[in-house]
Amino acid sequence: MNAHDWYVENRAGFVARSLEAGEERTFRDHLARCEECGAAVARLERELAWLPMALPPQAASPGFARRAATEILERRGRWRQWVPYGVAAAALLLALGAGYRGGEERHALRAVLADRENRLLALEDTLSVLRGARQVVQLPIAMEGRHGGLLIFQDPVSHRWCVVVHGLPPAPAGNVYQFWFITESGMVRSVIVNADTPHPAFFTLGMPPVRSPVMGAALTVEPALNRSSEPQGQQLAHVTF
Repeated sequence: MNAHDWYVENRAGFVARSLEAGEERTFRDHLARCEECGAAVARLERELAWLPMALPPQAASPGFARRAATEILERRGRWRQWVPYGVAAAALLLALGAGYRGGEERHALRAVLADRENRLLALEDTLSVLRGARQVVQLPIAMEGRHGGLLIFQDPVSHRWCVVVHGLPPAPAGNVYQFWFITESGMVRSVIVNADTPHPAFFTLGMPPVRSPVMGAALTVEPALNRSSEPQGQQLAHVTF
């Protein structure tokens, strides 16, 4: 694994704005010198340009879910182009591993391979939810004079959601942004949303392990040390399907 492999591995993270601030600066400096990464990042940005994460929150227009699903399905061949790169990278790592004799080197290579496979599986999972989404919901959020939004892609077949939260300031001291599932029997606590970076928070969720059907979602501001089963703080967004 050479130094350039890190940039190849983190192209999608740079486009999704999920890198740490220092990593993003390093990657941006590299783009000015590397035509290969520049072209790859430009291609990814074109593929993801339809996501409205950087725009002011607006109500989804009629037919938006259908158009979004059609756009993704038409481009699925392009997404599949990334799979051979992951397979080739895995094969390369295995070939390199065969040349090492030390147990530590083999262990390190296995760890790198496992991490790359997990990243590929996570990307495929997210893309499958986006492709299968039959309902897309967008809600505006206002917090401390800033305006952001909550965007949910719902796939009724896999029962998984892709969720984007953007435009929020860091949570007040001693508090966190908490995502909730709304079920027929009450609220179910889910993930804490990190808004401590200028980038949108993007996560993929499965339905909670409860018998009651999920009816919607909510986003609240909760005390960090409070793990109650019901929201106690300020409600920022609430939607039912």
